[in-house]
Amino acid sequence: MTDAIATANPAPLHAPWWARLLGWLLAPWIGLRIEPPEVVAALTADARPLCFVLERYGLSNALILERACREAGLPSPLTPAPGDPLGRPRSYIALSRRRSPWFGRPRTRTHSEGLARLLERQRTQPELDIQLVPVSIFVGRAPDRQSGWFSVLFSENWVLVGRFRRFVSILLNGRHSIVQFATPVPLRAAIAEGLPPERTVRKLARVLRVHFSRIRAAVIGPDLSHRRLLVDKVLETDSVRQAIADQARRDNKPVADAWRKAHAMAWEIAADYSHPMVRSLSFALTPFWNRVYDGVQVHHLDRLKDIAPGHEVVYVPSHRSHMDYLLLSYLLYAHGIVPPHIVAGVNLNMPVIGTILRKGGAFYIRRSIRGSALYSAVLGEYVALLVGEGFSLEYFIEGGRSRTGRLLQAHGGMLAMTVRGYLRAPRRPIVFQPVYLGYEKLMEGKSYFDELSGRPKQKETIWALIRGTVAALRENHGQVAVSFGEPIKLDAVLGAHAPDWRGRPIAGDERPKWMRDVVEDLAGRILVNVNRCADVNPVNLLALTVLSAPKRAMAEADLLELLALYKRLLTAIPYSDRVTVTHMEPFQVVDYGLSMGILQRTAHPLGDVLWMDEQTAVLQTYYRNNVLHLFTASAWVACCFQTNRRMHRDAVLRLGRTLYPFLQGELFLPWTPDEYVQRVQATIELFIGEGLLTFDAASGYLGRGPGQTDEVFRLRTIAHSLQQAFERYFIAVAVLVKNGAGTLSVGELENLCQMAAQRLSLLYADTAPEFFDKSLFRGFIHKLRETGVVKTDENGKLGFGADLEAWARDAKIILGRELRHTILKISPESTRNAAPSAA
Repeated sequence: MTDAIATANPAPLHAPWWARLLGWLLAPWIGLRIEPPEVVAALTADARPLCFVLERYGLSNALILERACREAGLPSPLTPAPGDPLGRPRSYIALSRRRSPWFGRPRTRTHSEGLARLLERQRTQPELDIQLVPVSIFVGRAPDRQSGWFSVLFSENWVLVGRFRRFVSILLNGRHSIVQFATPVPLRAAIAEGLPPERTVRKLARVLRVHFSRIRAAVIGPDLSHRRLLVDKVLETDSVRQAIADQARRDNKPVADAWRKAHAMAWEIAADYSHPMVRSLSFALTPFWNRVYDGVQVHHLDRLKDIAPGHEVVYVPSHRSHMDYLLLSYLLYAHGIVPPHIVAGVNLNMPVIGTILRKGGAFYIRRSIRGSALYSAVLGEYVALLVGEGFSLEYFIEGGRSRTGRLLQAHGGMLAMTVRGYLRAPRRPIVFQPVYLGYEKLMEGKSYFDELSGRPKQKETIWALIRGTVAALRENHGQVAVSFGEPIKLDAVLGAHAPDWRGRPIAGDERPKWMRDVVEDLAGRILVNVNRCADVNPVNLLALTVLSAPKRAMAEADLLELLALYKRLLTAIPYSDRVTVTHMEPFQVVDYGLSMGILQRTAHPLGDVLWMDEQTAVLQTYYRNNVLHLFTASAWVACCFQTNRRMHRDAVLRLGRTLYPFLQGELFLPWTPDEYVQRVQATIELFIGEGLLTFDAASGYLGRGPGQTDEVFRLRTIAHSLQQAFERYFIAVAVLVKNGAGTLSVGELENLCQMAAQRLSLLYADTAPEFFDKSLFRGFIHKLRETGVVKTDENGKLGFGADLEAWARDAKIILGRELRHTILKISPESTRNAAPSAA
């Protein structure tokens, strides 16, 4: 990595003979990863005197630093810097030093003599422009499948270890060491502040200690207290003590009984984080990932590394699989970032497995905390304690795993607890880190299929987990993509809704009026940013294309052209700069689908046909739904020309703007209505360039070709991904209009829409499993109320006016006559409406 970096510093002097000898003896036991490359490159090009700063003094640290500098092309720290600013035969200092016998208990003392000497030399010789370079060294940080189980006991942590433990740590873990160089600190700037020399030394030492502490926290996590101490802290808080007293009063029992109940709750919740266990899990999981997956692609992790130091990171990934917990923590640990504390459902607190996950950072919460003020207080204080202590967190704001491949509407409970915890003690700024997890084959695919088919969800047990793991080891699950989205800073969101929040402390049970808006804003931004870092894999592209065909079958030539068209749509009008697309060519995508068992091939003299069987097609709707949002504008334009040969350009834009709020609410799209219209305009131009549409500038009309041309076939394929969404919308509108204003409540409308959708899927055509998902109807109805198209009267019934009836008329632009007639015919009436006519 560093051999090709040109150095502006003079050729470094050789280290002393004793250092070369010890370095030679140590070399077989040390393997270095030098980070970050851009800082190292800047240092090698810097001609100013460099003086390296270590957090702790130690011979092994000095030798590791010397080797890292040699490999990076930097001056040796065991030789004087230009001008000899230290007045000693070296160019490094350490902030702390260990004082004890070889096997004694170590003690630490601060060591500022070197800093004072450097600052004095800078004052007397300002032309030197000395640069302090903080260097963090971590021995035994990265996981490795060849590591022994015993070596995890000697991995890097917060404890100041003795010489013997350090010696053993190097022997066991030294091959996986990290050396992190930081941006240099110019001493001229420190002196320019004009402080007295003693204060300058103390301030600079304090700044360096904070820097090292932040880097260590980012790499191995905050210094941890024992689980029992955390539980005791929770039970001692005022809000929990008050909740205990209230519980005792409600139960008419002694306070001691209520305290024991609270203690049991806290003990059930609390994690028992263990560095050796985390490293052990990394050891065990490496061969598991290698067996189950062909590879794990990680995107945009470097941007997270830039922002993590100095911030408390809350990871908010999409939730597709039980593997999400393990995969994200493993990847963070493997890339030198501390794994977070993970919110897990109490259903995973199984014998043995629950303990392992708890020591890996999981803490368990119940599915519902309504009706238990005591549990709510205990959980809230525990989360506030983690936030106040600077622990990184991970939770899934969707509440549960998505069974359809779409992002689910957010549950704001954990977000609200996190925000309240931060407002009570805003020590370290919080950033929410959205993460997109994309799979090519889910381990839970069969169980999701069963649940969507109406079978009850199977309870998690240790035996079910073992059976699932054994089955997973026998199958090829393709690749996994983990993509990090744009972080969201909590301070910025708070400032937008409550500009004076910093000057007003928030009590534990206080709920400011603006809290709900903050939580909803955060939830919306998180889901939008998850979608903005989607990864488009070969399976997504195959699902988009083949599922659009009437019999889930397509000529190979047509499939290849459609795959190429989808890739051109993604690159010509990018969704965001964080969306990644497979590099495979269309023929490679087809070959990959055949190898994964997704596609079947039937040879034919006129050209091979590629198809999916029925069960595979149902499962593939999941992977199509992962990326539906990326093609919203193109699908809308294509939908306009399914039943229309010609359509005025302004009408396409007007109706697109009208429908956008509903698509945005369902698919978590990032644009304003004006931005979406601009995107639709760009898509129209692209379609004209691709020959899919024509445009008559004189009349302003867009048109498609006649009959069953290739261009019409491609338009139908692109439109298919949104067609069923518009059918659902029309079902809801048709049911409302048929029953009349002031007749149905929200719940009644949801039930009738679900029944109509189920019947339509039986009578009309194959539909995706989520077509009659009640939550999708609920979201659409909520958006109708939010936009004022539908209003709730004093009796809780839904009323509407001419706007909704105009919607029903506009449906003919998108939906065919036969389909509209079928929906109107099967749309049910409420029993109250139907009863009189039956009489």
